[in-house]
Amino acid sequence: MTIIEQINTGIKEAMRSRDQLRLDTLRMLKSKILAVDARCNLPDTEVLKLFKTYYSNLQEALEQAQAANRPEIAEKLKNEIIILLEFLPKTLSAEATKKIVVQAIADSGARTKKDLGLVMKRIMQLSNEVDGKLAKDLASQFLAD
Repeated sequence: MTIIEQINTGIKEAMRSRDQLRLDTLRMLKSKILAVDARCNLPDTEVLKLFKTYYSNLQEALEQAQAANRPEIAEKLKNEIIILLEFLPKTLSAEATKKIVVQAIADSGARTKKDLGLVMKRIMQLSNEVDGKLAKDLASQFLAD
């Protein structure tokens, strides 16, 4: 079953169970897909790219809500993130990410932070399950100024 089919099924189930938050979140995810392709014919890889971007946006909004001391908004965003994570592939642990970063630095021959772009490109070639922000932070630590 494709991601789009899973979302459509989830929308129906949320309507039946009257789970408003889940319904709203799934409709938002579907609208993200429809904004790119009105016929919902996107391959799963493209859908995942959209969802990863939306995940980043939700994370940023959550941080802002917490900084602004808005617990009701933060709680809603946390619940949306939990629902969104059902569709995203599992990310690697920090230890596994560290191993991939070290390997990418060795493969790319990077020495300074100016080579960070090469390292990140190599990291994404090695694994799609890496958290980009964590990988960038680790690579910055390992590379010299």
